[in-house]
Formats: sequence, structure tokens, C-alpha cells
Amino acid sequence: MSENFYGVLTAMVTPFKEGEVDWEGLDSFTEWQIQEGIQGLVPVGTTGESPTLNHGEHLQVVQRVVDKTANRVPVIAGTGSNSTREAVAMTKSAHEAGVDGMLVVTPYYNKPSQEGLFQYFGAVAEVTDKPIVLYSIPGRCVIEIGIETLVRLREKYPHVNYIKEAGGKTERVCEIRQALGDDMTILSGDDSLTLPFMSVGAKGVISVASNLMPKPVVNMVRAGMENDMARATALNEQLYSLFVDLFVEPNPVPVKTAMKDANLIETADVRRPLCAISYENYQLVSKTVKELEKKLQG
Repeated sequence: MSENFYGVLTAMVTPFKEGEVDWEGLDSFTEWQIQEGIQGLVPVGTTGESPTLNHGEHLQVVQRVVDKTANRVPVIAGTGSNSTREAVAMTKSAHEAGVDGMLVVTPYYNKPSQEGLFQYFGAVAEVTDKPIVLYSIPGRCVIEIGIETLVRLREKYPHVNYIKEAGGKTERVCEIRQALGDDMTILSGDDSLTLPFMSVGAKGVISVASNLMPKPVVNMVRAGMENDMARATALNEQLYSLFVDLFVEPNPVPVKTAMKDANLIETADVRRPLCAISYENYQLVSKTVKELEKKLQG
């Protein structure tokens, strides 16, 4: 499988049934995503509820997606942690499972220094030669991967060559481009910022919305990649309410709810401390999805 990650890569949900992973549901969802034209799959990230999967489940999900995908699209497994030992162990296991790359989140809660971040990502990079997608999300992890740290990592580890940027600032994309140019491929970590990020150099998105509507998101990003900004902007305007409303409650609660309504998964179950969507927000998400479906059909 090509190591070129670009376009729309779905941050996959993990379907549950009766408290356990719905393995058949995961298989059918994986197949549907590929048939819909997605450019890559990202299991066991935040959207896949990795914090509440045990280690066995985490690795089983990775292996199941790899096996079902059968080299048709890249699979990038979430292997980050707030423990370097755990991140290293997860990365080794994902490498052995046959993934095409790793998504490694900034350590959360313990707030390491930039030197600590460098050592953490470096320890992960030492145990695989597959591409590593750094994941900077200060809204969840409090800290951001500094530009100088990105430069140091890229200089020492040639396969640390992607970043999922979820800091919410277009100027951050510009800063990364100024420092590293094409040596670091940037992927948006926020659906609503995909097009603005692409306008200054990002190459796509690791998307939540594409769990529910892969083709429209793919079409928008493809238009952006082809510099057809008029079409990309029109599609972004159609999709924008969905991009926003899928985060009206903690991810992946809204998207799982919408997916159940669309019969893409059997239940909208999430694991505590997440909980079912409120009635008011269910009405909001449902209305947004229905209105978008009418626009897309029209």
C-alpha cells in the first residue's frame, strides 16, 4: 500500500452491541467506507473511543480493519498514549498487524515539556519504520507540539512526516509550512476547517463527518485538491452545518447517533463516561442531516 496519505481519511467509529465491539458491524462498515471511495481509514483514534477500549480490543479492532481492508486503502492505527511505554507497545503491535502508518497523539493529562514530547515521539519512531502521523490537539491534551519540536523530529526521523493538526488555527498550518514545506504533510483534524487549511497547504482531512457521508466530503476535498475552489467552497457551504453540529456533544456521540439513524451501525452505543445524546441535540442533529440530504439530492 502506498505511504502517501492524503484526501479524506475516516476517523472510524467503533460500533458496539450489548456492551461489546460489534465485529460484524465493524466489518460491514469498513467495506462500505471503501466502496464509497474513501482514501484511508483511521481506526482506534478519539472517534473510535480508544480511551475506553482495553488493549486487547484496541489491537483486535486494528487487525480486523487491516484484514478487511486487504490493502485496498491505507490503514493508519491510533497508537498514542499518555504513557510512552504504552504508546511504544501499541505501535509495535500495530506494526506487526500490518498497518500502513500510526496516528500518535500528544500525551494528555501529564503535560510534558517540548523536550518530553520529543523524547516520547522519538521513542515511538524508534520501533517502526512506517509513517507516523503526529496528532496535535491542544483542546484535549492542553499542550501543542511546538514548531521547533516538529523540525527536530523530522530531521532525526524521516518517517515522521505527517501531522494531524487540530489546534483550530489556520496560521498554525502556515507556520508548519514555513518551517518544513513539503517535508511535513498536513492533514486537518477538524472537518469545519478542512477547506481553510487546504487553502494554505494542507492535503486533506482525518474526518469525523465522513463516517456518515463519505462521498460528499471526498468530493469537497477532491475539488480543493484540484484547485476548483468555487466547487469546493459550494460543497463546504452545504456541509458546514453538519461539520459543526456533529460536535454539539462530545465526539463520537452525535455521529454515532446519526449513523444509527442511517442504518450504518446497529446501535449508537458509546462507553461511559460518554453517554447518549440529549433529546434536544438529537433533534438538532437529525434536522441538520435531513436538510443536508435534501440539498445533496437537489
